[in-house]
Amino acid sequence: MSDVGKQLTTEDLTTVFIGQNIVTLDPDLPTAQAVAVADGRILAVGSVDDVKAGLGDRAYRTDTTFDTKTIVPGFISQHAHPLLAALSMSSEILSIEDWELPSGTVPALKDKDDFMTRLALAEANLESPEEVLFSWGYHFAFYGRLSRSDLDKISTTRPIVVWMRSCHEFVLNSAALARGQVSQGLVDGWNVTAQEQSNLEDGHFWEQGMFAVLDNIAEMVANPEKIQAGLYVMRDYMHSKGITFGNEPGGILSKPVQDMINSVMSDPSMPFRWSFMPDGKSLVQLYDDDAQVIAETQALTSWFEGMTEFHSGTVKLFADGAIYSLAMQVRDPFIGDYHGEWMMDKELFERAFRIYWDAGYQIHVHVNGDAGLDRVLGALEANLDRNPRVDHRTTLIHFAVSAPDQIARIKRLGAIVSANPYYVTALADQYSKTGLGSERADQMVRLGDVERAGISYSMHSDMPMAPGDPLFLMWCAVNRITTSGRIAGENQRVSRDGALRGVTLEAAYSLGLEADRGSIEVGKLANFTILEDNPLTVDAVTIKDIGVWGTLMEGEALAVGEGGTTKASLIPAQTEPERQGIAKAAIEHAVRAIHAHT
Repeated sequence: MSDVGKQLTTEDLTTVFIGQNIVTLDPDLPTAQAVAVADGRILAVGSVDDVKAGLGDRAYRTDTTFDTKTIVPGFISQHAHPLLAALSMSSEILSIEDWELPSGTVPALKDKDDFMTRLALAEANLESPEEVLFSWGYHFAFYGRLSRSDLDKISTTRPIVVWMRSCHEFVLNSAALARGQVSQGLVDGWNVTAQEQSNLEDGHFWEQGMFAVLDNIAEMVANPEKIQAGLYVMRDYMHSKGITFGNEPGGILSKPVQDMINSVMSDPSMPFRWSFMPDGKSLVQLYDDDAQVIAETQALTSWFEGMTEFHSGTVKLFADGAIYSLAMQVRDPFIGDYHGEWMMDKELFERAFRIYWDAGYQIHVHVNGDAGLDRVLGALEANLDRNPRVDHRTTLIHFAVSAPDQIARIKRLGAIVSANPYYVTALADQYSKTGLGSERADQMVRLGDVERAGISYSMHSDMPMAPGDPLFLMWCAVNRITTSGRIAGENQRVSRDGALRGVTLEAAYSLGLEADRGSIEVGKLANFTILEDNPLTVDAVTIKDIGVWGTLMEGEALAVGEGGTTKASLIPAQTEPERQGIAKAAIEHAVRAIHAHT
């Protein structure tokens, strides 16, 4: 039994929870049958008899709710975007994969005809003729081109807006263009790049064209009511997947938008806590004075309360572009008509890295390609040489394409990895044909090499870039099964224990939270995820199918469907310009939070 010691006080109400299996991730006591909890923290872990004996004369109650279930450390959503998830999950989801929502499963599209059929059905089911039909998830590479004329076949009177799966592009029908007053004259007034990345005839706007059109269409897709409703969907979805803590890297820099998010996520009824990491790229672009950059970063602390918090001492930077649009920077040329993008110019990136490094921040860097990774590791090495730091935990986010020689360098420099294993499942088949070719596509997210090298790694969803489901992420990393059913890069599979640690203890470590979260040990917060089976012993291909009973959140049992029961709060009265401002800032953040280009 883990030593109770001085953790016990006579005043606290103590509960001894019994589990069929308790997976602790404590190397000194990897499994247990009971855990004692008081005042939201763990007092003792061990066998039932040892835990009870260790409590001595202390009064306790025994809870056998979980005696047929598996208890694991509370799942941590290491990197996800609540606002973007809210917008996409509250839309008409028509995507490349199944989405298992609390309201039911939305099956993946079969082809473009299936998309048109289901979009027409969604249009017919809307009650008000004025309501916008907003859909998310279509992907040109999977289903072919989509244009204004396609959407006009659904309706020429109802505005229809389709947000592509990559979140880089919009396609609008004629009614949406008319409501947004998007005309040739408007487009002609944009800068050259925005005009080149727009096709008014097709109703298609991408990259800078997408940003240019936001002023006119933002409220059709991101009005305050839609944001709030979507946040409640996101809340229930995350809880149903066993999440007890989450983090948004590159948090919102618009106070009115953050206030909208806090209206839902700061509420005591939230079944999990969430932290927001500042967007260093935007802050460094805003301020020329290095000291002011740090001062303005720290000033964001006051924006949060209750179940939301500012993630102090950490910052998010960006290297290269997106994987979904094949805009990452790679050493060897792409196969096909693709080219890489830098999301921060080299001078700006190096300045930002230096400012936050010298201030002692843990730096998280979005990086997808191996050439992008070379730039990040080069900056890290230069700063280590210039100003040595111990335990800096520089975190490589996404880690899509890397080269074998970079693994040893990551280890030597003391960096850690936060990877998205879903890239292999979703994209390896398609990118074997175009973009990367079979070798690079199958070796994406080379976590097997990372694990063998002894490098700390966590896993994230980048929700909604992947389903925000830790068991599914574990399944992706352990099996590496693609959408066609084949295994891509068997040598890059990870162990089950490593995968579980990747959504618990290593995720906590990557956020500097391992003292309180990530394992079931004395003194830590009593945050557990309650499962119907043990992911370390079931058939590996069934890990994603394990049922989630719910969570224990700081000692409080929250069954799926019971957490966060607060009704939608009233949205403060806003003028039309204020509403438009919130909508535009929200959608801009949502896009930039994922893979925006400079």
